[in-house]
Amino acid sequence: MKSNMPNIFIQDYNYPLPDEKIALFPLNNRDDSKLLVYKSGKTNHQIFKDLPEFLPENGLLIFNNTKVIPARINLTKDSGTKIEVFLLKPIQGDLATQSILNRDSETIWECLVGNKKRWKVDEPIKRAIYIDSQEIVLTFHWFERTENLIRITWDEPIPFAEILEAVGQIPLPPYMEREVGAEDKNRYQTIFSKESGAVAAPTASLHFSQEVFNGLEKRGIKTSYLTLHVGAGTFLPVKEENVQNHPMHREQLIFSKEFIRNLQTHEGPYIPVGTTSLRALESLYWAGVWLIEGLDIPETGFNIPKEFPYIPRNQLIQTKDSLKKVLAFMEEKGIQEWVISTELLIMPGYQLRFCDAIITNFHQPKSTLLVLVSAIIGDDWKQVYQEAILKDYRFLSYGDACLFFK
Repeated sequence: MKSNMPNIFIQDYNYPLPDEKIALFPLNNRDDSKLLVYKSGKTNHQIFKDLPEFLPENGLLIFNNTKVIPARINLTKDSGTKIEVFLLKPIQGDLATQSILNRDSETIWECLVGNKKRWKVDEPIKRAIYIDSQEIVLTFHWFERTENLIRITWDEPIPFAEILEAVGQIPLPPYMEREVGAEDKNRYQTIFSKESGAVAAPTASLHFSQEVFNGLEKRGIKTSYLTLHVGAGTFLPVKEENVQNHPMHREQLIFSKEFIRNLQTHEGPYIPVGTTSLRALESLYWAGVWLIEGLDIPETGFNIPKEFPYIPRNQLIQTKDSLKKVLAFMEEKGIQEWVISTELLIMPGYQLRFCDAIITNFHQPKSTLLVLVSAIIGDDWKQVYQEAILKDYRFLSYGDACLFFK
């Protein structure tokens, strides 16, 4: 079937972002961030701790509970040559990343490799670490050099998650160009992070403090949690002139039955926290459509291609019908969680199923995230971003927040 993806030109999503507006460090308190509220063409400037006052009482906030792993690993060859390995995702089929992190002898990951030319195909690199005073020797081997696949083995039965805590560093966004500080280990995680596997934080959620959650509870605003393991591709600039030609990064999603039932029974606005939550929610809808249309689910893992939502269809499948089909599929398979992946690309013209408003940060020029924002508020993003720059908002991952009503 032919896809009708819209012609969206990335140059239309460029704007001047002065370096001094990019937040390189977090504020002392998460909820002291500024909050720009946009509704019906009007902007309102607030502080994030006051967020609950601006949300509808019958709203459902949907959070991404992924946890950032210390994915940067520095190695030194016997010759003294430095190699950096940046873990992207495990080679896993349809297994959740957090289960891969429990392996206790070896694992294979797709990686970015710094100084790759200096690392020969048949050359193992060793690194010794200490966990509870016990020496553990890690060995890094090329598994498939052309695909940047690296096999990591170690000589004691310890979960890879513990190995990573000892050997890795939190992977700050590349534009920060600074060393990881002591505060980053805590502040580049949400306070509710749970499922390990992301290599970038769901940054809209970094503003949430226990005080903000208390305020949500007082107003009766509901919350629910999904998992999308954010990949490094979220920082990839769009190099294609036409956005539809951008090779969209693939990210892993994990949905529980309980979560899907919460969505299905909710009557009121859906408010995803962050672009990752929105992308996951919309992908869940399309997973249901995939099942309704009788398409095959590969045993090796199911991925939603970026073109799939843009295929012309004779009838619109209702959101609740899609969720019902997913639940029926999970019942049939006898699974409590469904692990899938997505390449979903949300652009203007896309019909949103789970977004009456969104909480998000300010995004980089010429990025797919900014294109996603324009699918929610249209070209008004231009005046909003211009106003934010004039009002001295802080931009990007450690920056301030927005509440955009569709």
